[in-house]
Amino acid sequence: MFGTKWHARSVAGLLTLAIFAAPSVARADELLEEARSYFEPIPSVVPAVRDNAVTHEKVELGKMLFFDPRLSSSHLISCNTCHNLGMGGDDNLETSIGHGWAKGPRNAPTVLNAVFNVAQFWDGRAEDLKAQAKGPIQAGVEMNNKPEAVEITLRSMPEYRARFARAFQGEEHPVTFDNMAKAIEAFEATLITPASRFDQYLEGNEAVLTADEKKGLALFIEKGCAGCHAGMNIGGEGYFPFGVMEKPGADILPPGDQGRFQVTQTADDSYVFRAGPLRNIALTAPYFHSGMVWDLRQAVAVMAKSQLGETMTDDEIDLITKFLQSLTGEQPRIEYPVLPVSSAETPLPQDMIVR
Repeated sequence: MFGTKWHARSVAGLLTLAIFAAPSVARADELLEEARSYFEPIPSVVPAVRDNAVTHEKVELGKMLFFDPRLSSSHLISCNTCHNLGMGGDDNLETSIGHGWAKGPRNAPTVLNAVFNVAQFWDGRAEDLKAQAKGPIQAGVEMNNKPEAVEITLRSMPEYRARFARAFQGEEHPVTFDNMAKAIEAFEATLITPASRFDQYLEGNEAVLTADEKKGLALFIEKGCAGCHAGMNIGGEGYFPFGVMEKPGADILPPGDQGRFQVTQTADDSYVFRAGPLRNIALTAPYFHSGMVWDLRQAVAVMAKSQLGETMTDDEIDLITKFLQSLTGEQPRIEYPVLPVSSAETPLPQDMIVR
């Protein structure tokens, strides 16, 4: 979801009033101090990944695999198809189009900064990016392939065999489905977006945000948005019900998708989803797991009603939206890789059309 609230409202109301009343230097300092208690800037260096050393060889291999459509049975769909690195790390569609031109069940989350999420997918069913990389490749409505078929395809190309051997030195059989996922994870760990204006603000440059953006930040905290959308990724750290105060309509919250309940089979997890990370949110419309809201202002209004139980004024919505637009960071600059050439042993693509 774009956002949820499952905590008591922040007691920072007085802070908001101070900001609206031409803040003094002391009051501006108070807002920065409050913001630092909730949020962390995106680092400018690639983070470490658990159980997977992020080496140059692994990242370069992972970049190739991320862009290689031959990981799909049709040889048409790559990771970048649904997580387009030139479009904010997603496909800007309500739900992605996969094998056989089928529509997927949920909106594709951005891959940018995904390394900072507590888990992957809207329902958190993948504990890390390695596990996430395996899911779409095997999903019938996405890439529709099988691990053994992927391994056969990769082993059929001499360049891939050589690159796997360099990336996974000392392994007797380095070209495996697991190692494919580790390489993709290593590449995706590099897809971070530091130096947003909000990050610069957190690092002490108070002048980088406009007065309206600071007012929006104060409202974001005071209204309780930061109760779920906090941390480095401003979300992505926990799971919360969609519709705490009032469930939205079926067009936004489809009744057939019960979220985390489908993973845990626990009644308390019905319509619970991972709080959506808000980094680069201005680039990743449409919003929510259903992808049914295309306007960021509308998404803010929906969250206010559903999660806070209140109707925000137009001015409040405008101010929070302006703050959210300050979360756009420096986008990764990726040189599209020249992929290994298929060989006579490379399996042929499967037809996407069922006849």
